[in-house]
Amino acid sequence: MATSTEQTPPRPGVIQLNIREKAALYAAYIPFFEQGGIFVPTTREYRLGDDVYLLLTLPEDEGRYPVAGQVAWITPARAAGNRTQGVGVQFPRDEASRQLRRRIEEILGSSLQSERPTQTI
Repeated sequence: MATSTEQTPPRPGVIQLNIREKAALYAAYIPFFEQGGIFVPTTREYRLGDDVYLLLTLPEDEGRYPVAGQVAWITPARAAGNRTQGVGVQFPRDEASRQLRRRIEEILGSSLQSERPTQTI
């Protein structure tokens, strides 16, 4: 009888990300991803392309937004410039994500044009 040493990758867990302040949303939002994205502080190890499921809460908004995205940015532990360890999750190509991106940009308004540093660049 043969046994396999191949393991099924673990199913991604759900990460709850509660962003309470507009400044924190500005720092976490990733507008340069084609569909938009959000930085998630985490010490868990991820690889580019890993699936990530988020329940996102935004400032000035009572709703919770489910996001089934993929890791498209990684900030490792001890990154230069004292950046927070975590991952950038790219939003999927769907209507819910387009609405989420519009909502984030509505909340951020003119601060989107700011030159302040963010969690990614």
